[in-house]
Amino acid sequence: MKLTTRARYAVMAMVDLTATSRGAPVTLAAIAERQDISLSYLEQIFARLRRAGLVNSVRGPGGGYRLAREAGRISVNDVVTAVTQPIRATRCGNLASHGCMRDRRRCMTHDLWDALGQEINHFLSSVNLADVVEGRLTHGPTPCALAPMLEVVQSAIEPARPAFVAASAERP
Repeated sequence: MKLTTRARYAVMAMVDLTATSRGAPVTLAAIAERQDISLSYLEQIFARLRRAGLVNSVRGPGGGYRLAREAGRISVNDVVTAVTQPIRATRCGNLASHGCMRDRRRCMTHDLWDALGQEINHFLSSVNLADVVEGRLTHGPTPCALAPMLEVVQSAIEPARPAFVAASAERP
C-alpha cells in the first residue's frame, strides 16, 4: 500500500487552490512556491487534474487554475484517483481472478488488506476539499466504523486458525 508522492502533492495543491482562489485563477508558480513543490512536476499533476475535470485553466494575463466545481463536491479520493490508481493494500493488486500466491491462491490475509484498502478509499471519498480547508476532519475512525473492519479481520483469521495452531504444535 502506498500513497504516492504525486497523489500527496495533488491533494496539497488542490487544498492550496481551494484556500487561496476566492474565485480568481491561481498560478501554478504561486502554488509551487507556497507548497514547496517543483513547478514542472505540478504542471504534470495539473494536466491530469484538468483531464479528470477537477480544474479549469484560464489563459492570458491573470490566468491560472480554478476548481471546476465547488470544493465541497470534490473529494480527496477524486483528486488521488485523478493522478494515480486507487489505493490498494493487497499484495496482489489488480489480480481479481487470482491471488498473489505462486499457486494463484489468495493469501490468508487478503481479505484483511482488501478491507483496509476499501476503508481508506471510503474515508478519502468522505472528505472533500472544503472539509480539509475548514478543518472539519475527525481524528481517527469511530468505534462504529471499526466494527465492520473487525468482523472482516476475524473472519479472515478464524478459518485459518486451526491449521495454523496444528502446524505450530508440530514444530519442535
